[in-house]
Amino acid sequence: MPTFALYKRLFGYAKAYKWAYAISFVGMALTAVTEAMLPAMMKYLLDQGFQVQTKSHILAIPLAIVGLFLVKGVLIYVSNYAATWITTHVTMALRNDMFAKMLRLPSTAFADAQGSYISKVLYDVLNIGETISQVVVSAFREALTVVTLIAYLLYLDVRLALIALSVGPFIIGFVRLFSKRLRQAGRKGLESIGDITHVLEESVLCQKIIKIYQGQATEKLRFEAANGRFRRSQMREAIPASATTPLTHLSASIALAVIVYLALDQVNQVGSQTGVTTVGGFVAFVTAMLMLLAPLKKLTEVNTALQRGRVCAQSVFAFLDSPEEEDKGHIEWRHPQGRVEFRNVSFSYGPSTPPALAAIDLCIEPGQTLALVGASGGGKSTLAALLPRFMSPTQGQILIDGVDAQDFSLMSLRQHMALVTQEVLLFNDTIAANIAYGHANPDQAAVEKAAKAANAWDFISALPQGLDTLVGEAGMRLSGGQRQRISIARAIFKNAPILILDEATSALDAESDRSVQAALANLMQGRTCVVIAHRLSTIQHADRIAVLNQGRLVETGNHEELLQLNGIYASLYRLQFNEQPA
Repeated sequence: MPTFALYKRLFGYAKAYKWAYAISFVGMALTAVTEAMLPAMMKYLLDQGFQVQTKSHILAIPLAIVGLFLVKGVLIYVSNYAATWITTHVTMALRNDMFAKMLRLPSTAFADAQGSYISKVLYDVLNIGETISQVVVSAFREALTVVTLIAYLLYLDVRLALIALSVGPFIIGFVRLFSKRLRQAGRKGLESIGDITHVLEESVLCQKIIKIYQGQATEKLRFEAANGRFRRSQMREAIPASATTPLTHLSASIALAVIVYLALDQVNQVGSQTGVTTVGGFVAFVTAMLMLLAPLKKLTEVNTALQRGRVCAQSVFAFLDSPEEEDKGHIEWRHPQGRVEFRNVSFSYGPSTPPALAAIDLCIEPGQTLALVGASGGGKSTLAALLPRFMSPTQGQILIDGVDAQDFSLMSLRQHMALVTQEVLLFNDTIAANIAYGHANPDQAAVEKAAKAANAWDFISALPQGLDTLVGEAGMRLSGGQRQRISIARAIFKNAPILILDEATSALDAESDRSVQAALANLMQGRTCVVIAHRLSTIQHADRIAVLNQGRLVETGNHEELLQLNGIYASLYRLQFNEQPA
């Protein structure tokens, strides 16, 4: 995206705060005007030889100096506060848009994210906020200050002012020379922050694995490597950023030296007492020129923030423009029956990968239970994920109540489905909020009923705060079996006509397993269920069992029919129950 279009889009977020911009700009403009008043006062005092007409002048001048800096301080405070107000609102809006975007991304987008989304939302937006602050406050105010001081220099002596301005092209050249290097370093820095975030995220989630397998040294090296790459990117950015200021000062000092030489030479040769050749005029000119150094320094530093902000803005807007979940459906699924049919369904995760599913034909009548079994990697989870359109088939159709699933709106489709996965995911909230997730004001009686149906009420009622107990980060305050039962209670509470159970009882002990199986059996009555199970004992009573092998449907039937077929299912059954073939 071109730089102009990039910043136009970025500052488009600030359009709603025009009044704050106006306050900030007026304050900065008046601040810039006050900068030229101090050398003007010095010129007056020196040209008058500190001779004042009355005692009132003796008091008025010091009070004027104090008043000048008081007014300047108030103006700086107001302009800075307004600029910060704008910046915080823009960064908040960006983060809100990015989080909303992240919720709309397809499930496949998270496979290679590796912490980069967290980095973008936190650090990229933070850098953009700093850029806006630098541009709004430093660039505008310091530019106005430079213009005001240059105008005053021209007023004092045009020739010497032009000499002072002759260093401008050199400073601009330095800035342009270093801009490309700053952008490259900024990109490397963002990538390194993403790597650091990824390592941190994995180390928190996998801390038990790290400890038991003694991976501390490995993780320490990974983090140090990512942290080292970030440090090196910062140093690559620091080289041009640090060189700009001394080069600016050197250029200004050369111009100042030339001006001092010409001014002294003019006094000696001509003896004129007009213009800057007066003591007051010369001191005012030099003071104003030296005062130029501070805003020029800040303007050159703005380039560093601008380049970093440009890289971050490109990253953020690329994320905001990334493809979302495809939702071209317009049909509202109002009266679900629950009939599901897979017609010649195939799916591949990429053009260079073998198909995860190939030509699957299956039909589930309303109220029936379909169990998917087979070796790991056979395509069971992929097939189940196609049903709520976490992914879309690369070939074929999935019909729900005779309508292509792609024609339903995503919200309508998923509204009538519940999911329990092998990987139990809970939010850092209360048990009640996790069971009734998605409902703003749930019925507490219904929450309690769902907890009882999932065999979770015994341990919940034993907790001091009951349903109001916080489960902790990822539910870590609860045992694996307790987390699984809350996850099942969440599906029971939703009471959806279609259930997807992916190893729903894998984390339960034998006693809990029996009671939960009974609860699930009651829940599954009259509902269409897709059950993924490795333990064949949990799906023996399924209406239909589909055996998948390397993405292909190789056997279908009920438990007895598949045993008689003496194929893959029979082999898996004998393997699990340690039976010998007849």
